[in-house]
Amino acid sequence: MEDATIIDLYFQRNQQAITETAAKYGGYCSVVASNLLSCPEDTEEIVNDTWLAAWNDIPPSQPNCLRAYLGRLTRNLAVSRFRLFHTKKRYAGMEALLSELEDVVPGGKTPEEELENKELARILRDWVDSLGAEEGQLFVRRYWHGVPVKELAREAGITQNGMTQRLLRLRGNLRARLEQEGVEL
Repeated sequence: MEDATIIDLYFQRNQQAITETAAKYGGYCSVVASNLLSCPEDTEEIVNDTWLAAWNDIPPSQPNCLRAYLGRLTRNLAVSRFRLFHTKKRYAGMEALLSELEDVVPGGKTPEEELENKELARILRDWVDSLGAEEGQLFVRRYWHGVPVKELAREAGITQNGMTQRLLRLRGNLRARLEQEGVEL
């Protein structure tokens, strides 16, 4: 079923929207969640929470790209789950992923900081767009989808250490861009 038709079902408050969403994007959302959370039960719960969040958010939201919208919902829910349980050390992979970016990308909670975060998001989008296709995909796969370094290295045909160095250079490039844009780190 086409995304526009699925979104129309949400607007009609037809529960078939959830069934169609799960059929079309269930695998994708499971991969996003499982890359961030190592517990299969948590992954399943996050995916189900994604369908509920979409049901509650559409309408009024009308996503331009349903796949990206669902990926964002899934990722945000998985990160929230991680933060809830990280003190139990259940998600060492996610902790490592977040720690790689914490010294590069600032975060905030006040309205002023939220406005700054929107500007930061624009800068990040522009920066990723300025990278070559391969580097842009690498950055998004690692820091958005949470794909392990080992898997990225295997796919690229390089050592894990080589991939780590490549990601380090990307983060350095991002840091330079953020400093150039006047973002305080």
